[in-house]
Amino acid sequence: MTNKLDNKAFAAPPSGVRSAEYDRSKLSAGILHIGVGNFHRAHQAIYMDRLFAMNEASDWAIVGAGLKSNDHVMRERLKDQDWLTTVVELDPTGLNARISGAMIDFVDVDPAALVSRVCAPEIRIVSLTITEGGYFVDPNTGGFDAGHPDILSDLANPDQPQTVFGILVSALLRRKKSGVAPFAVMSCDNLPENGHMAKQAVVGYARALSESAARWISENVAFPNGMVDCITPATGDRERALVCERFDLRDAAPVVCEPFRQWVLEDNFPSGRPPLEKVGVEFVDDVAPYELMKLRILNGGHAAIAYPGALLGHHFVHQAMADPLIRTYLSKLETQEILPTVPEIPGVDFRDYLKQVMERFSNPAVGDTIPRLCLDGSNRQPKFILPAIQDRLDNGGTITGLSLETALWCRYCLGYDEAGNELLLEDENATQLKSWAQSVFKTSNAPIEWPEQFGSLSSNQEFLSAFADATHEIVSNGVAATLTSFAQGHNGSAPALESAKV
Repeated sequence: MTNKLDNKAFAAPPSGVRSAEYDRSKLSAGILHIGVGNFHRAHQAIYMDRLFAMNEASDWAIVGAGLKSNDHVMRERLKDQDWLTTVVELDPTGLNARISGAMIDFVDVDPAALVSRVCAPEIRIVSLTITEGGYFVDPNTGGFDAGHPDILSDLANPDQPQTVFGILVSALLRRKKSGVAPFAVMSCDNLPENGHMAKQAVVGYARALSESAARWISENVAFPNGMVDCITPATGDRERALVCERFDLRDAAPVVCEPFRQWVLEDNFPSGRPPLEKVGVEFVDDVAPYELMKLRILNGGHAAIAYPGALLGHHFVHQAMADPLIRTYLSKLETQEILPTVPEIPGVDFRDYLKQVMERFSNPAVGDTIPRLCLDGSNRQPKFILPAIQDRLDNGGTITGLSLETALWCRYCLGYDEAGNELLLEDENATQLKSWAQSVFKTSNAPIEWPEQFGSLSSNQEFLSAFADATHEIVSNGVAATLTSFAQGHNGSAPALESAKV
């Protein structure tokens, strides 16, 4: 009979499943985490689980939290299994399963309950995985979007905030009034300077309330930057069945992930922190170089394989990596155009890092999907690809491969692949993206100028010319032949499409 995941299974796991030998009843809360998705449970929670297994940091257990309907679903699933998660590491040489016990509670999905829990003195770190698009960034200025409807609603009702940042500011100000030290806000989202982005949102919201509140938070609250990495696919019936059939556990919300993890973090925690360096977290003075390395090489690499992969009919990432056209494109693009944009890091060889990244992408056990990589391109391209293009232009480098990546993204936004099969465009700007793609590839007389998406690149003639060359070649020859041409070193000199503008 299959074992239900609960404290009994944690204490005596089925054969082939690991769990750390510690007494969860002796754990107490120190971290409140908002956004209990798969990545958090595969990454931050595993580092904490490892610490507890060393009889360390028992006062730093995790309390989960969230504000969305899917957070309510997750809470109910985890509550029924004592807040435990089965984490399966998808090593191609053999799967490993571990029951993680780092989370000991999950706040009711209610803003008032969340404010109350964040005010508790024992909560010394509030960590976040609220997605790259969750920080209320004004697309025109890059600053905090104080005019967003959700923010305006919170500002009109500051004692009953509904957004993450309204809640954090409310809790910080209540703690200040009560004489309780502020917590550190630790973003674990995949953003450049994620700590700075979190600070911008918290201080920006506070400033809209009062200048004195913004000043106090800016001077007294820590927002450490961090670089996080662990490829973590979505959970579905396939993953639940795997855990049940392979490891004899009924887990309503298991996590599968690659066997690789990395966390580089600034040591900026005035109210204390768990000794994460004992379980492999790298504490450094400046995270930015590591961040940039990952964002350009890994996340940029994901973007580079996502769109040709989708257009050529691949579903899984490892299938795209097994396609010689895509693999060669990725390798050449990274080596010639992306790696040169990353500043040197002492002791780090970027070619070795790229080799490791390509091996990770090629892991068939992970089952990561091309549709996942294609999600939310209008948020991801300005973070992972467009800055690399600007750096190359600023330093006189070629941008043939990077411009081709942008053209492939545009072609994907038409909504169908090379064989005419429909592609689901999951993006908050899907309507505008499709119009843009049609203006480029359907030779419309009304091309879209889009400075909000492309910034100064929208008027950079060198980029526009390279982008137009790439779109023309895709139209004339198709995706496969265009990738072949790039691999063979042909830059494409066909006349630009009149409508190929951004």
